Amino acid sequence: MQTEEMRRIGVPYLEEFWSRKTANLPDGGHWVADNTLLCGLRVGLRETLDYLLHARPSLAEFETWILERNGGAVEPARTDRLNRALSETGIAGEPADAFAEPVLSADDLAFWDENGYVVVHDAVPAENAQAAARAICEFMEADPARPETWYRGPQGHSIWIPLLHHPALWANRDAPRVRRAFAQLWGREDIWMNVDQAGFNPPERPGWFFPGPYVHWDVSLARPVPFGVQGILYLADTAADQGAFVCVPGFHRRIESWLDCLPDGIDPRKADFSAEAVPIAGRAGDLVIWHHALPHGSSPNRGALPRIVQYMIGRPSWWGYREEWL
Repeated sequence: MQTEEMRRIGVPYLEEFWSRKTANLPDGGHWVADNTLLCGLRVGLRETLDYLLHARPSLAEFETWILERNGGAVEPARTDRLNRALSETGIAGEPADAFAEPVLSADDLAFWDENGYVVVHDAVPAENAQAAARAICEFMEADPARPETWYRGPQGHSIWIPLLHHPALWANRDAPRVRRAFAQLWGREDIWMNVDQAGFNPPERPGWFFPGPYVHWDVSLARPVPFGVQGILYLADTAADQGAFVCVPGFHRRIESWLDCLPDGIDPRKADFSAEAVPIAGRAGDLVIWHHALPHGSSPNRGALPRIVQYMIGRPSWWGYREEWL
């Protein structure tokens, strides 16, 4: 039976999630459902786990925390959709809409199949990209015209900016072309956008060198590596030498054979792909989506202006996940 507190949001799975996390119990196969829950409630994974770990809130306090990040309420339509997603109906998902206008052309999809990444041009309007870039600069107290202000933000010596809930960032997550692109690649309509950070990668200079992340994977290399995608939205024009996103094109098609050929005892995550990694330039408003089997990362900024981005992932209610981490 739902408690009185649960009726404030109306998602029964939330209580189970709260109980498990505050008791520091293992995921027990709940990783995918947990992520869908947090996406549906529009809160970030890391910020949620940090809050539960450090605050040890009651269920009522946890719901209040969630509601504060949702402007005071979670609308009933979203609650209903989320409950369906977390049910057996959600496992079946919503099949692709054959009548939806595509964002990715046949050429785009062929490029995706071959290279494992695609650039969605004008995924958000230029004014949306500009608004998000301004929000990031304001958060950092960085003046785009004064390079000396680019290196003193609250993030420290990092390109990760802990800004999650600004309206300008949400406008981009909710952009129709963004959601449509993820839906096309998944072949599903039940797409949920995660709540991720922003990024600010200033030019290198004496005393401030690129801190990474260098080329890496964010997925388990236990085989078979399931299908999955990641994305980065350029909020300002970004040249190839401006700290652009880099990846190894086509590696999703050979990752299994590459892993098979590794000598025993070799850690695949220590492989050096720097010679194969290709920088992907983009205009403000362009979204780069890549298959998570591609080695990928950021790159040192040797241009004159910062690289300003927003990270985002769109996933269906249920997706392939390997609990074994290799």
